[in-house]
Amino acid sequence: MTAPRMSERRTSIIGAFLVALGPVSMALYTPAMPELVHAFSSTESAIKLTLSLYFAGFALSQLVSGTMSDVLGRRKTTLIFMTVYLAGSLMAAFAPSVEVLLAGRLVQGIGASVGMTVSRAIVRDQFTGTEAARIMNMVGMMLAIGPAVSPTLGGFALGLFGWQSIFFLMVGFALTACGAVYFCMAETTIPDPAKGRVGPILRGYGELAASSRFVSATLVMAGAVGALYGQATMLPFVLIGKVGLTPTQFGVGMLMQSGFFFAGTVVVRVLMRRMPPARIVFPGLCFIGIASILIASLSHLMEPTFLSVMGPVGIYAFGIAFVMPYMMTAAMEPFPHIAGSASAAMGFIQMGSGFIAGLVAAAIGLPLFAFGTIIPAMGLMAILSYAWYRAVCARDAQLLTEPAE
Repeated sequence: MTAPRMSERRTSIIGAFLVALGPVSMALYTPAMPELVHAFSSTESAIKLTLSLYFAGFALSQLVSGTMSDVLGRRKTTLIFMTVYLAGSLMAAFAPSVEVLLAGRLVQGIGASVGMTVSRAIVRDQFTGTEAARIMNMVGMMLAIGPAVSPTLGGFALGLFGWQSIFFLMVGFALTACGAVYFCMAETTIPDPAKGRVGPILRGYGELAASSRFVSATLVMAGAVGALYGQATMLPFVLIGKVGLTPTQFGVGMLMQSGFFFAGTVVVRVLMRRMPPARIVFPGLCFIGIASILIASLSHLMEPTFLSVMGPVGIYAFGIAFVMPYMMTAAMEPFPHIAGSASAAMGFIQMGSGFIAGLVAAAIGLPLFAFGTIIPAMGLMAILSYAWYRAVCARDAQLLTEPAE
């Protein structure tokens, strides 16, 4: 670990802005999805595919952006990918057909992927342990604001100026990100071109895949945070199509999810003053478990209402805030030499789980049934993976205490 080159506050703010770019680009867009079906004389499945392609570009490109940040440095890599995100936003804004819109969303996802990988890498480059968990919690607090405001902003922009205005907002985000990185972000690692060769890349990912600690901790994140991305493909069609909300009402209603998440990060910040971050994970998984049971039962047993859908979603989000800070740092802590690749692999699995959830939901074709089945399954995956992680930690602790023969 290098000596900190940015303060904890600056690292938190830059990291939060970069990591929020991906979810914001998704949340800002979701109120317009039903409208785009009519705007392009297309089908609901085709418009859902725009979100799925965004997920695909976001998830797969993290493997590239993470390694590139080890090879070229965090700063240069971020600027390259933000330029790609800008190009995708312009493609989507001026799309004459649904095919060009699909391509634009894919390019956007590729560009936005750098935020997730670099934000975690710059924390790992400079901080570890409780300090790193505190930063990730602060990132979570600030991250809640962007996705909370985005659906509301997207709904108002859609109502006042049409669907293109949503993508022009993303153009503004891209330009802001480039300015923030260029003027405010310090380089936190020493670029190493040797890490760009095929051999070191494969060895690095092989080391991660062989680590039970990394895989189990990452699967906890995939089940917890991945559920947020997965349900983003379902909630617009449940709340707008089944419950009957307007796009603007949907945007305002999504404040409930982000509000619960933000409240969770505030509670976690207070708790971390009195106990280590590791002890906060289990209560968070209990909230996720309760929410999963409610989602499964209410979705299958009663007609959906706003509260029957968003109440359990809010509880799930509250639990995620407890899980995220420690599990992120726990997964990456043993790998300072390949922090970019470790962050990339974690992000790929996390986003990949959301992408798969979206594909399964599209294949099912029944938004409410898919929501009530897929999201509880992801909650169960998070809980079982944490049990695995605890078993791995106990085994490692026992090996350290056993006397050498």
